[in-house]
Amino acid sequence: MGVQLKWGVQASDVPVTIAQIHYGGGGDWYGDATTIKNWLRFLRNRTDIETAEDRVVVKLTDHTLYQYPILYLVGHGNIRLTESEVEALRDYLKNGGFLFANDDYGLDKSFRREMRRVFPEQELQPIPNTHLIYRCFYELPGLPKIHEHDAEPAQGFGLFHDGRMVVYYVYSADIGDGLEDADVHPDDTPQVRELAAKMAVNIAVYVLTH
Repeated sequence: MGVQLKWGVQASDVPVTIAQIHYGGGGDWYGDATTIKNWLRFLRNRTDIETAEDRVVVKLTDHTLYQYPILYLVGHGNIRLTESEVEALRDYLKNGGFLFANDDYGLDKSFRREMRRVFPEQELQPIPNTHLIYRCFYELPGLPKIHEHDAEPAQGFGLFHDGRMVVYYVYSADIGDGLEDADVHPDDTPQVRELAAKMAVNIAVYVLTH
């Protein structure tokens, strides 16, 4: 399926790289080691978007940050951003960037705290199942639930700038784990992993076209 990128060139002309954020504060920023590799492969094989082969790791203050249209943040524990990192992330998001954050179980409290520092004027708001992110490439009934995480329902939240969603945060869903190599989470069925793949493709297509 052809995908027209938002800056007006064919997707096949623009290699896409997804960068994983190396943050401080004691959280395991380095988790989901195979997630981005597989995410990029799904995107490359299922659309006409040319992608890199694997993730790039960046800090928010790196001068290369703007090379990456999508940042990925994951963890189980505490995130703590410096003031410089908060400012850098805010500027990146306001100038066309996008953050996909995946709660790997235990991230919620610190992530919400840090997002209030990035955008003090707003709170993360629920993204309804009717939102385009769930149907821009694959038709999904909403955010898939990959892991149990206390049996809470899968929930998607967003932050917006000038009407554009700039942060998409998934809680009690764990799309990232569903994208990992099959032997990392052997209890995840092929059906569950396929739902994670479809959601990941939707996220990337949504970001690159809006």
